[in-house]
Amino acid sequence: MANLLTGIRLLLLVPVAWALAQPALLHPVLVLGMIVAAILSDYYDGKVARALGTASPRGMLFDHGTDFLFVTSCLAATAYLGLLPALLPLLIVIAFTQYVLDSYLLFRQKQLRMSMLGRWNGVFYFVPTVLIASSRLFPGTALQSLLQTSARYLCYLLIASTIASIVDRGLAPWRKNSH
Repeated sequence: MANLLTGIRLLLLVPVAWALAQPALLHPVLVLGMIVAAILSDYYDGKVARALGTASPRGMLFDHGTDFLFVTSCLAATAYLGLLPALLPLLIVIAFTQYVLDSYLLFRQKQLRMSMLGRWNGVFYFVPTVLIASSRLFPGTALQSLLQTSARYLCYLLIASTIASIVDRGLAPWRKNSH
C-alpha cells in the first residue's frame, strides 16, 4: 500500500513537470491539485508503511528516489522558463547522488543514511513548485508576482542549505574517523 502511494507521485511526475514547463498545457487548478496529491502521497507513504509493518530499506529508497525525481523535474521545468534558478535542481542531483553513494558505499549501510538538514531540504524542495503553480491562479496580478518572487528567494535559501548539506555530508567521514 505504501509503495502504491509512492507510485502515485511517480506517475504524477511527468504531467506536473510538463505542465510547469508548458503553462497552457493544463489548467492551473489541476496542476496545483496534482502537486498537492504528490505531497500528500509523500506525507502518508511512510506512515502507512510503518503502520502496516511494511517499512523497508527498499521502500525508503523508492520513496526518496521518487521525491528526488519529482522535485528535481518540477524545479528544472520552472527553471527552464527562467522563473527559478537552474542551480537548485543541479545541486539537488549532486546532493541526492552523494546521499545514496555515501549511505551504501562509504558507510556501507543497508539503507539510506539521513541527515537532519537533508531531510528538511527534501521537505522544502516542494515549496517553490507549489508557489509557482499557485501563482498561475492569479495571472497578471501583484499576487502572481509576489508568489513567483517568493519562490525565487526561497530557491536561493535552498541553494545555500543544499550546499551546506553537501559540505556537511562530505565532512561526515572525517568526523566519524575522529571519534
